[in-house]
Amino acid sequence: MGYLQIVPGYYVRRDTNGQIENSAAMNNTASEHFMVDRLIVDDLLNWAVNYKIDGFRFDLMGHIMKHTMMRAKSALQSLTRDAHGVDGSKIYLYGEGWDFAEVARNQRGINGSQLNMSGTGIGSFNDRIRDAVNGGNPFGNPLQQGFNTGLFLEPNGFYQGNEADTRRSLATYADQIQIGLAGNLRDYVLITHTGEAKEGSEIHTFDGLPVGYTSSPIEIINYVSAHDNETLFDVISVKTPMNLSVDERCRINHLASSMMALSQGIPFFHAGDEILRSKSIDRDSYNSGDWFNKLDFTYETNNWGVGLPPSEKNEDNWPLMKPRLENPSFKPAKGHILASLDSFVDILKIRYSSPLFRLSTASDIKQRVRFHNTGPSSVPGVIVMGIEDARDEKPEVAQLDANFSYVVTVFNVCPHEVSMDIPALASMRLELHPVQVNSSDALVGKSVYEAATGRFTVPRRTVSVFVEPRC
Repeated sequence: MGYLQIVPGYYVRRDTNGQIENSAAMNNTASEHFMVDRLIVDDLLNWAVNYKIDGFRFDLMGHIMKHTMMRAKSALQSLTRDAHGVDGSKIYLYGEGWDFAEVARNQRGINGSQLNMSGTGIGSFNDRIRDAVNGGNPFGNPLQQGFNTGLFLEPNGFYQGNEADTRRSLATYADQIQIGLAGNLRDYVLITHTGEAKEGSEIHTFDGLPVGYTSSPIEIINYVSAHDNETLFDVISVKTPMNLSVDERCRINHLASSMMALSQGIPFFHAGDEILRSKSIDRDSYNSGDWFNKLDFTYETNNWGVGLPPSEKNEDNWPLMKPRLENPSFKPAKGHILASLDSFVDILKIRYSSPLFRLSTASDIKQRVRFHNTGPSSVPGVIVMGIEDARDEKPEVAQLDANFSYVVTVFNVCPHEVSMDIPALASMRLELHPVQVNSSDALVGKSVYEAATGRFTVPRRTVSVFVEPRC
């Protein structure tokens, strides 16, 4: 009979004084140590073979060494149905690739951070598109606005620069979102708001980090909210002007989800985004119980305004929260929740109506996805994304879609209707997507395309999808 020996202190990471590192909110495991690496890989194999788990999320992946992640992927992919009862090629790995604390800049070895994972086929969460859509970041001032929450277009009173500054910031956010919509590829070329052609890795966040860092769309998880930090509805309710109606906040909520649903790569939705879920602005509800974490599938309430969230992580912002939470005009009615759910289902139907929204290779994205309304003369607050399939004038493009030869998606975050001529898209046979023609949202049905000039007219705070049916 053998004995398992546990070496005290071996499995945890220590600082230069011998103290246990806990930057991951726990005793940090040291995957750079041989037996910790083995423990992780053996454990994953156990879960896959004996429990048939077909995907693994790593929190925090940036605190795990890259070689451990690669060993794990290789071991899992070696599993076969005949030998193990599992097709390992279909197991997906992804995680939080944040690069900070004692592992930052590869101080303990090459870690599983976002920039290091390019080319691995392992996914990481895209905070670039999250912050560009919402504004700021989860650790900055909650009132910082972004592309979707009114920056420049509908200021909330929090100073983010003069009019020229905020317009420039809005355009910068648009560049970042477009790279995210194109799978966050490091070498996707975009005409930026300055008129320059830049690859995704040459476009930077306000913190100086490259926006594009993937080699394949399978390596990106596009999201705007997750279990950490506030819900999407709460973020929007804080960042938009106090006097904005709940109807408009619902439209903004749907716009954000639509950007994720129609992006290349893997869209991720926080449970309840589709039903306007609120935690009453709790920024970290892991220990807040059912009172703040409630999900109401009767759709009677979204849980807004059930009280000030616990003091530990929220007290500093209570003065900002209180007037909003106690204001009845912020709380959506059942009708708002049901309408939001209908719209969310519609946008998922649209994603799955065409493989063009789910391109599987970087080369397909670079060949097929084009953005219009770019450069210095672009209309603020509007993103226009075209995706082409095989057409008579483009025989070199392989056919992927049996129904549509071209799709154009217009994201209008403006608080007003927008009309714009895009000559490159003139003389096409575009029409509103059938799902949106039959949508319960009366506003999206007013979207219009005029072939003679390539003019698109899209109502306020609306995402409109136009398709060219095959003859």
